[in-house]
Amino acid sequence: MLHRLRANRPLVHCITNEVVQEFTANVLLAAGASPAMVVGEGEAEYFAGIASALSVNVGTPYEARIETMKKAIRGALAAGKPWVLDPVAAGGIPWRDKVIFELLEMQPTAVRGNASEIRFLAGVGTGGKGVDSLDDSSSAIEAAKTLARKYKTFVVVTGLKDYATDGERVLCAVGGSEMMTLVVGTGCSLSALLAAFLGGAERSLEACIACCDYVNYANDTASTRSSGPGSFHFQYLDALYQIRPEDFRK
Repeated sequence: MLHRLRANRPLVHCITNEVVQEFTANVLLAAGASPAMVVGEGEAEYFAGIASALSVNVGTPYEARIETMKKAIRGALAAGKPWVLDPVAAGGIPWRDKVIFELLEMQPTAVRGNASEIRFLAGVGTGGKGVDSLDDSSSAIEAAKTLARKYKTFVVVTGLKDYATDGERVLCAVGGSEMMTLVVGTGCSLSALLAAFLGGAERSLEACIACCDYVNYANDTASTRSSGPGSFHFQYLDALYQIRPEDFRK
């Protein structure tokens, strides 16, 4: 999957939260994809149609941005391109939740969230603490399967262990460290990477979990080379760039 992503160098249209745009773009570049932060309401629908994949993150929503998201999604769907929804802080604010459920109805190829977000969307939880999960990822497996079946999508739950499901099968990726939680944008950029894998390899459950495995490998590598969040930030980007497909065979 990583080989295919780098061979195809997918163009990923990112409508992400304003806190993490630069970090997300750098993560995509380091992995071998090509980022585009196109957020203009007048061009988003057209651009989503020519991009390889679309990543939609509701971290910092407002009315104009939501309309841009919907236009971009319509453009991606019309062109048959995959799109990923990151339902940041689902369960926290009724207005935000309404927006997220509206986006869920627009047929995302994949939904990527933490356990609290996924449990809330499946109707079995109350959400997390802001963007932080209050639940273990394993507690969201059944919720993820329910959500995947309801919306006919892949659901990826990230945490101490990562899970991906299509509503029937469940695949798991292990690894990583808590350092990821101390650098803003690691989760948001993972959703953009998921879009890159789905747009640059194939639309499959294996592509979803391969993305998580790749991120965990980079996380582990960066953690051993860093002394804190600041150095981890840079080591993580370097690890994403330096990891080769053949490294996984070790």
